[in-house]
Amino acid sequence: MPIWKRNLYVCWFGMLVASIGLSQIAPILPIYIVQLGVSDPASVAKLSGLAFGVTFIISAIFSPIWGAAADRYGIKPMIMRASLGMALVIGLMGFAPNVHVLIILRLLQGAITGYGTACTMLIATQTEKAHVGWALGVLTTSQLSGSLIGPLIGGVLADFFNVRMSFFLIGALMFASFIFSVAFIQDEFNRAERVQHKLKDVWAAVPNKNLTVTLFVTFFIVAVALYSVQPVLTIYVDQMLAGGGHVALMSGVIFSAAGLASIISAPRLGRLGDRIGAKRVILAALLFGGMLFIPQAFVRNPWELAGLRFLFGLAAGGLNPSINALLKKLTPEELIGRVFGLNVAAAYLGTFCGAVFGGQVAALCGVRNLFLMTGVLLLLNAVWFYWKFYRKQLSQPEHLNQTS
Repeated sequence: MPIWKRNLYVCWFGMLVASIGLSQIAPILPIYIVQLGVSDPASVAKLSGLAFGVTFIISAIFSPIWGAAADRYGIKPMIMRASLGMALVIGLMGFAPNVHVLIILRLLQGAITGYGTACTMLIATQTEKAHVGWALGVLTTSQLSGSLIGPLIGGVLADFFNVRMSFFLIGALMFASFIFSVAFIQDEFNRAERVQHKLKDVWAAVPNKNLTVTLFVTFFIVAVALYSVQPVLTIYVDQMLAGGGHVALMSGVIFSAAGLASIISAPRLGRLGDRIGAKRVILAALLFGGMLFIPQAFVRNPWELAGLRFLFGLAAGGLNPSINALLKKLTPEELIGRVFGLNVAAAYLGTFCGAVFGGQVAALCGVRNLFLMTGVLLLLNAVWFYWKFYRKQLSQPEHLNQTS
């Protein structure tokens, strides 16, 4: 088996576990906070939001730092550091004596972030050129699968055992990922070249700065769009069912529809990007995604919404692998860690801003208007991406048009 394929399978397992860990924590945090002695509903809501959101903010700060460390010391050490660190920190959450310790551990979880970034860097830099888009698409399915499985695992363990068991399980799985990483991942790293480049100004050494920033902004807006509606989907379903029916079950189906569709489409659109160009996949995904958001504001029942969310997921599945594939092509290898770290930081900020944006718009203008505004945001991003990327590349040297 080629080294890049073995690395892909190990990283796929590790990112699946990490995604399960992140997604299964969100729905059980309020329950855990109550068990830790907080009884006032307003305080539970406030502390749950703080404990959940603080990880993303700290991750946005530390992602570029760990990306720079990967450039200096290699990608495999960063994978080992992040997997072992997450195993310890998430496992310790199960022993938290009070909510303050829990929040501190969530802060630490954000600080030791970088597992997904390191895995993406490894696959992007060491996969054969003809298969980069496909490999990144496969890697994306691990994150999406984890986001579907995580809430289910968290709910089952909380109902049939206890909330603390969820943290112990994820900690154990992350430790298994650490063992697999040590044993099987192979990173071809030339320390001499990387350290020598540290003497130069990093941003000055990045070619095509405008194109790189365009991809950062696109990744940020995509994250805003993906997470803007998540906090209010259940409310939207409840409004359509007029307070009757299985709101929780139907909301779960709708949540899963987009994720399942992206699992199906991500590797296929990644492979398509290898053939026709990643930028074409990005532009098409933004256009179709924006257009599919708008009719979600006019649905009359949850099944119509589930169908549209599934179609949206098919389009959105191509964005993550295609953006990363383009970044890899535009970035010198010795700077790939810092550039990927900045890109992930943009995604974390987008996740946080999207959740805040969605809640505020839904409260002020209504849930249906939130879908309209998010669709318009994606369409505007598509137009901006076209002008900033396509037109800029027309004037670039020949070798840069490989991204077409």
